[in-house]
Amino acid sequence: MTAMTALTVLSAEAPSLVQSVDWLAIAPVVITAAVGLVVLVADLFLTERHKPVLGWISVAGLAAATATLLPLRAGDRATFCLTGDPAACSYVADRFTLVIQFLVLAGALITALLSVTAVHDSRMPAGEYWFLLLSSAAGAALLPASRDLATLIVALEVASLPAFALVGMRRGDRLSSEAALKFFLSSVTATAVSLMGVSFVYAATGSLHLTQVADRLEDVPGQLDTLAMAGVALTLVGFAFKTAAVPFHFWVPDTYVGAPLPIAGYLSVIGKAVGFTGLILVTVIAFPAYSDIWGPALAVLAALTMTLGNTAALRQSPDRPNSAVRLLAWSSVGQAGYLLVPIAAAAYSGRDQIGSTVAYALMYAAVNLGAFAVAALVARTKPLHRISDYRGLYAERPLAALSLGFFLLCLAGLPPGIIGLFAKVTVFRSAVDAGLGWLAVVMAINVVIALYYYLRWTALLFRTPEGAQTRTRAPWPVAAAIVVTAITAVVVSGAPELVLRVTSGSLFAQ
Repeated sequence: MTAMTALTVLSAEAPSLVQSVDWLAIAPVVITAAVGLVVLVADLFLTERHKPVLGWISVAGLAAATATLLPLRAGDRATFCLTGDPAACSYVADRFTLVIQFLVLAGALITALLSVTAVHDSRMPAGEYWFLLLSSAAGAALLPASRDLATLIVALEVASLPAFALVGMRRGDRLSSEAALKFFLSSVTATAVSLMGVSFVYAATGSLHLTQVADRLEDVPGQLDTLAMAGVALTLVGFAFKTAAVPFHFWVPDTYVGAPLPIAGYLSVIGKAVGFTGLILVTVIAFPAYSDIWGPALAVLAALTMTLGNTAALRQSPDRPNSAVRLLAWSSVGQAGYLLVPIAAAAYSGRDQIGSTVAYALMYAAVNLGAFAVAALVARTKPLHRISDYRGLYAERPLAALSLGFFLLCLAGLPPGIIGLFAKVTVFRSAVDAGLGWLAVVMAINVVIALYYYLRWTALLFRTPEGAQTRTRAPWPVAAAIVVTAITAVVVSGAPELVLRVTSGSLFAQ
């Protein structure tokens, strides 16, 4: 046998070490990242007068990335799989991935529309701003598809690190600089703790792929059990920080106040989606063997988070500067508590409960981004961001007032915001089905508390205005963001089964 023949025989018998790449599956992430690089390079060659073009390139890129989800809607595509174990893949485009990627990319698109005007008015560096926003969106889109702990942590940091810079983008603004520093230091600490947890899990199981970790945690040697439990607990810390769960919530109000309003809205929706996605993946896919540990812990966190968030929102004074943004910030903490409930319930009654969190997140994304869009419009003439600035908004801007009123009623879960009511009922039912009756009672009490501050703000919109009203023409990108979110909220309120149908059943690849 010649040397060439022997080499041919050996190569035929040995498994290929070259991984195939499903370019269609990774297209949403690749397009977003590529457009970010295009914007960064184009910024070097454009004059200051032509810099606004970068914003529209970013908007077009996010729209194209969102459109690439359509051919993937069948789901269950995977790539970057181990050659020795094709079931262990680093990137999986299942139903869960596609729904979260739609939330992230559509949310980033609305943020981009709001940012077109904000970047110009605040004289922020356009090239850096759009590059950072697209980079963060690319990381956030990668995270739900990540199926190994290394990719998960990298995606988390790619989504987070640009956000630190975006928060501090307003040069010379003390609040912005302080917010960015506080956000950065607390996030880095949480990530370091998570990385230690990942290293413990790897030491106990010998794998980073979530499916393999789940299998090996079922039969951990006795001497490694404590190490595995510590790894599970520490890994959850970083994701709990991103969700703003108590006691990892302290960065939220100051960060939202210091950030440009579009970025505050981005953090309230996409930032939370990143945290909840990671939390879902590590709990129900990687760590089901330790559900007796993370289930009760997340249930307690949910109760504390919704209670503290709603109580703090209730205490906001309408005449205090930045009270509107602070109320939305504390409200987002309270909403995070509701989102944690189905994840905790999954420890007791199976991972299909996760659909309730995804359904709630879709509703929350539309109405919360809409509320920030109206806040961005009002801030053009009333930059103190006080709740009292919204008094008589209906007389000044009737469509904006009606939209904001509808968004607030959706967040409160009151008609005609039917989707908010349906989402809360779905989350409530997940707690009851899992036998967490006490948590359902805590949630019901918090819903009643939240009604007060949402209705107080809504009523203010229709009261008689004080003094002369100053009205300027609404920039059409901001108006478009308000219209898109309002139409989405109205359509989904009229047919809430659309969201429930998408999120029902098994969301993960079998």
